[in-house]
Amino acid sequence: MKQKLTIVKVGGAVVEDEAQLTQLLRDFTAIEGAKILVHGGGRRATRMAERLGIETKMVEGRRITDADMLEVVTMVYGGLVNKHVVARLQAMGTDAIGLTGADGDIIRSERRPVTTIDYGFVGDVKKADGPKLARFIEAGLTPVIAPLTHDGQGNMLNTNADTMASETARGLAALYDVTLIFAFEKAGVLSRPDDDTSVISSITAADYERLKADGTISGGMLPKIANALDAIRAGVERVVITSAQAIGGPGGTVIS
Repeated sequence: MKQKLTIVKVGGAVVEDEAQLTQLLRDFTAIEGAKILVHGGGRRATRMAERLGIETKMVEGRRITDADMLEVVTMVYGGLVNKHVVARLQAMGTDAIGLTGADGDIIRSERRPVTTIDYGFVGDVKKADGPKLARFIEAGLTPVIAPLTHDGQGNMLNTNADTMASETARGLAALYDVTLIFAFEKAGVLSRPDDDTSVISSITAADYERLKADGTISGGMLPKIANALDAIRAGVERVVITSAQAIGGPGGTVIS
């Protein structure tokens, strides 16, 4: 019987709100067994770029990462945000270790090819090294992973945190009984975006296509659910999209 492993991905909006972050980290610490935290931090990167006089460019909600912006996100994600979360977890009794994909070569990517848009130094994940990540877990450590990877050629790459969480879960699915939780500001996937009580309790691959076609789900929720379905197909036992304040309890949207 495989050991249970819980992977929680938390969005930047939660990470940057001290009250929400404190509650999330308490709930995360209370999760029994092995666990991993994957975090975002985009809003803080935008504010830091503004302070440094670096323009933030977004296309359809995705950050264009030129050389200057790559320096900003590396500093903010891998330094400021990551180490803040690690220090907070240490204070709560969780022996956390902060990582990017480059550390230990745990997650390697390739630079996104230029099509109609040049996203710059943005990585599409090729592989998450499950056995290597397992060594941290077996040593009693809790990895806290920033949304940065590398290409094996000396270049850091800005990488979507949802994708990193999904690929990490996939990489560990053969070794652990993995539950993947996407934690954000809402109670789950909503059928009516302005109604926080309209949580869709479960979504299958067929449901996803239908809800996408009729416009019930759109925008940033589409890749989040796509990543969740990819994880399920790769052997992840359970995927839940839920509120950052409910990671230890029932509710949310179960992806199957």
